[in-house]
Amino acid sequence: MTHSTIRRVAELAGVSIATVSRTLAHPDKVTEATREKVLDAVRQTGFVPNRQAVDFRRRATNNVVLLVRDITNPFYLEIYRGIEELAFANGYSVLMGDAQYDDARVARYIDMVRNRQADGLILMTGWIPASIPEAKLPQTVIALELIDGSVLPTVAIDNRKAARLATEHLLSLGHRRIAHITGPIGMLMSDERHEGYLEALRAADIAPDPALTYLGDYHLGSGQAAIRAFEERRVGFTGLFCSNDEMAVGAINALRGLGKRVPQDVSVVGFDDMDYALSSDPPLTSVRQPRREIGRKAMQMMVDLLAGKPLASRWFEAGVELVVRQSTAPPNPSKTTDLPRTESTKP
Repeated sequence: MTHSTIRRVAELAGVSIATVSRTLAHPDKVTEATREKVLDAVRQTGFVPNRQAVDFRRRATNNVVLLVRDITNPFYLEIYRGIEELAFANGYSVLMGDAQYDDARVARYIDMVRNRQADGLILMTGWIPASIPEAKLPQTVIALELIDGSVLPTVAIDNRKAARLATEHLLSLGHRRIAHITGPIGMLMSDERHEGYLEALRAADIAPDPALTYLGDYHLGSGQAAIRAFEERRVGFTGLFCSNDEMAVGAINALRGLGKRVPQDVSVVGFDDMDYALSSDPPLTSVRQPRREIGRKAMQMMVDLLAGKPLASRWFEAGVELVVRQSTAPPNPSKTTDLPRTESTKP
């Protein structure tokens, strides 16, 4: 469609271009006589309305973007399922984008919504580019991957509480040397899980040892690298809390490669309760967060925002629980845990 085509429709109908646009976008808001003249002119010219040109401000795509930090992480799939279920029931489709820790990619997906290529954005990156003020974001909901200081509608869990739950389980079994593989430090979610681990140790009158913390990245490889680093530094421990299941599985594989048994030599707790937590060897004790429920709640917030409905609350906190399986047990009293160690915690 070109501008001259819509002008030709207006000339034949004897009305303004604005009236043609209004008739095509809101036929109930013009008189029947005007509507008939415009539609007759449309038929004569063969004009096909382009909604973006006819009424850009009103146009709805019925698409919502789910932007995740790393699309290779299977963690997001169950959240996507919850989002898609509620989206489908409300006439929306979901487009999934991959941020890849890249500001330019995040900005491009934000622009998709700004430019009306999608109606809203569900953000699971843990950050927005510094060049984009939060007040300038389009219709946006945050799910789980928290942004420090944000006032956007948010669906979350209490990461500190969940990490304390995991660490307290190891403490209750009798472990005192408990290592922690973190997520990327500097991201609020990772920081809060590390703080929860430290809080549990302090509450048990155990001084946190920096040598027992390894800075991970939520990938399986960093779980493996952490165990190798602990071994090289002669850091002894009988309990291990990993900030996600993928790193926990990597750690278990590396421990097995060193001839260590789980849980006889080291007890391991993960986080997320992914499907493979049940099928790992041994089945993994893990913090379960209700991912599908989180997805559904985030999409319900989005549906209400797009409908112009007031939100009952801009913050929803989902519950968590610890699922205990065979990867944790009391420490083996015959094992020495006080090995020489260094203070470095970087991989």
